[in-house]
Amino acid sequence: MDDTPPHPRVLLTGATGFLGSAIARALHDAGHEVRAFVRPSAPRVLLEGLPVSYAAGDLTDAASVGRAVRGCDAVIHCAADYRIWVPDPEAMRAVNVEGTRAVMRAALAEDCPRVVHVSSVATLKPRSDGLPATEADAASPEEAIGPYKQSKTEAERLVEGMAAKSGLRAVIVNPSTPVGPRDIRPTPTGRVILEAARGKMPGYVDTGLNIVHVDDVARSCVAALTRGEVGERHILGGYDVPLGELLGHIAELQNRPAPKLLSRGPLWPAAVASELWAKATGREPMLTRDGLRMAGEHMYFSWAKAERVLGHRARPWRDAVADALAWYRARGRLA
Repeated sequence: MDDTPPHPRVLLTGATGFLGSAIARALHDAGHEVRAFVRPSAPRVLLEGLPVSYAAGDLTDAASVGRAVRGCDAVIHCAADYRIWVPDPEAMRAVNVEGTRAVMRAALAEDCPRVVHVSSVATLKPRSDGLPATEADAASPEEAIGPYKQSKTEAERLVEGMAAKSGLRAVIVNPSTPVGPRDIRPTPTGRVILEAARGKMPGYVDTGLNIVHVDDVARSCVAALTRGEVGERHILGGYDVPLGELLGHIAELQNRPAPKLLSRGPLWPAAVASELWAKATGREPMLTRDGLRMAGEHMYFSWAKAERVLGHRARPWRDAVADALAWYRARGRLA
């Protein structure tokens, strides 16, 4: 029997970010009281106008995490360092793994009735038979490509272990590739969409991704407060889209030439040069070796379980792209 109150006070980590701010809106729409766990220096522009309270702290400061969880009826842990390339992988691990450990330990200490851990499809392996991957296709950290996937996989295995052995009442949700408004930073996928709309992405490699509207993900994260299976994964996916089709669609919308299909082989030296440039300038590279490795697979996923268990629904992927572009256009970022 689920003992979560119908309208609990929910601690939300990562609330100032792209997906986190969408979850904050979905929580508010569902009648929940939102307590946002934020770094003191984090911009709060995406939460403007929302009636949220704030708990200041940092995921790397376990004491501040404990104070934030105290008095809450549920936790949605959405915060993560989401970058394809980082100069210091250990700093990313400190947030994605040790930060997750701190949140889960605090939830256990406070006997929190429900925790939703926002993981990622980065923790899953593409299937060798070409079919969309499911929750059963779990990867080990050693099989994951790059610091982000490795750290998110390690964090998910940590949550699974605590749910199985320590009584943590945690539900795991695995968004695929959220797209939509308010991707202010932007995320790696948002950056691809933005650069393609600006005409700065003349080529692409043969890969594919699963696109889901960020607001559809957010609603299902809230649904997981009462409907998810404790200790289990739930893929919050949308539609499988070849990268060439995505970029061609954006080019058509912007009246630009469609990008060209490229072979991955000649791009390896460019990826090395891009990473060296990033180390010298501190700016995130557009092309990386890990990105090319990941592009060797079509990252397609089935969300049948989330549809059945959480009532997850996904609108057409073109709507997600249209909303993202409209948000960028309104802010003058497509020039």
